[in-house]
Amino acid sequence: MPKRLQRELEKIKKRILYLGAMVEERLKMAIKAIENWDADLAQEIIRRDYEIDELEVEVEEECLKILALHQPVAVDLRFLIAVIKINNDLERIGDEAVNIANRVQNISTRKKLNLSFDFSVMAEKAATMFRLSLDALVDLDLDLAFKVLTLDDEVDLMHREIYDRIKEMLSKNPDYVGYLINLYTTSRHLERVGDHSTNIAEEVIYLIEGEIIRHRAKEEALQAGEPETK
Repeated sequence: MPKRLQRELEKIKKRILYLGAMVEERLKMAIKAIENWDADLAQEIIRRDYEIDELEVEVEEECLKILALHQPVAVDLRFLIAVIKINNDLERIGDEAVNIANRVQNISTRKKLNLSFDFSVMAEKAATMFRLSLDALVDLDLDLAFKVLTLDDEVDLMHREIYDRIKEMLSKNPDYVGYLINLYTTSRHLERVGDHSTNIAEEVIYLIEGEIIRHRAKEEALQAGEPETK
């Protein structure tokens, strides 16, 4: 491999990992904002969203520049393709943190309901999925990547359970429709964090094995006669 290409690829790896660390910080802030219904912290997440957006564009531009100038092949090409896709998912997780912050701001102005659930377990599970997906990328760890895929079903199940609880509460608290819808969408945003973390893990698997496994779980479920989870 030409030394210049090697340096450029190392630079890209450092930038994507830096972006991942930045997104993880925002996700932790969003979870803390949920725990305390902290409108000020939520506003900080929203205010700083531009930092993630700018870095995401920078990483994509650098990847495209390398593709144009060096025309990499084999594993180097696979690395750049994976990074471009992971880069997009990282930015989307940053967006989900902002979406959660918006929900927190809306809810913080209302009188609190006594809820029969909390988001702490689901939020921690989604955060774990994201952290493991980043660790899998850093270490090129196939086992960690597959572990993320198994955790996704657990987050989906929690989301469905929260949906059922909120649907029940809507019938008992008609004056809190907007409040409860914000709670539901908070759950949905956490579930989407899990989905994007799964996408990252799938790209790590592609990077290591050169195999695209997207949709495999759905196909296997259909072949087994099981209902789809998505």
